[in-house]
Amino acid sequence: KAAASVPRESLVALGTCFGKFTKTQKFRLSVTALDFLAPYAKHKVWVKPGSEQSFLYGNHVLKSGLGRITENTAQYQGVVVYSMADVPLGFGVAAKSTQDCRKVDPMAIVVFHQADVGEYVRSEDTLT
Repeated sequence: KAAASVPRESLVALGTCFGKFTKTQKFRLSVTALDFLAPYAKHKVWVKPGSEQSFLYGNHVLKSGLGRITENTAQYQGVVVYSMADVPLGFGVAAKSTQDCRKVDPMAIVVFHQADVGEYVRSEDTLT
């Protein structure tokens, strides 16, 4: 409705950017969608306070940094990464299923990093 008052030739975009399509036509979520999608996430991962900073710098979540994970999370399932205080930190992809997480070594990757709130600081000039 807000875009209706702007002439079509003057309108570039209106709203929140949820992500972008890659060259291979896969959709990559952007951190700008986190506030909208986090409350509705089926699969969640909580990281320990020591691993929060590592995740916010763009690193994957290791088993040693895993606090909790929702039951029945399948491998390669999209997840929302939370701090132990239930603050959404970003998006990821489960590298291991919930059952596999119980028996892997502490240095194994459990969640692949996709986007995090630290991107606001790292690339605030290019983030749209």
